[in-house]
Amino acid sequence: MVEDRVTDGERVAQLLASELSGRSDGELDRFSVVDADPDAEPTPEGTVAYRIAVDGDRTGEVHIYPDGAEVRVGDGGDESGHHSFDAGRVVEGVRGDGLSTESTGETIVRIEYSAAVKRAVDALVAGVDT
Repeated sequence: MVEDRVTDGERVAQLLASELSGRSDGELDRFSVVDADPDAEPTPEGTVAYRIAVDGDRTGEVHIYPDGAEVRVGDGGDESGHHSFDAGRVVEGVRGDGLSTESTGETIVRIEYSAAVKRAVDALVAGVDT
């Protein structure tokens, strides 16, 4: 049986947003999708589609490309210096085909196709301080 892979960055980002905002089990209830741009279009350079917040602190943003999406995260913290998110643990949580990471001053998780979205969510959850 041959499965079609959905690689369209806009669709991958939509699935990621649904997972982050539509589930409330475990640590996922701490995530929210904010500053969504309903007119965002995938570009070769990447377009910001929305931002991700943990406990109300903006910790990252999702960029869409014609062939996938990227989540760019940093260590999120509030005014008191308390950090609610650890980008290093996200990197440790990235597993399996269709996901990769790189660090360029921020942590980038590349999601190549829709079937990798749930594993990307698991990696993001790994970064949440408990």
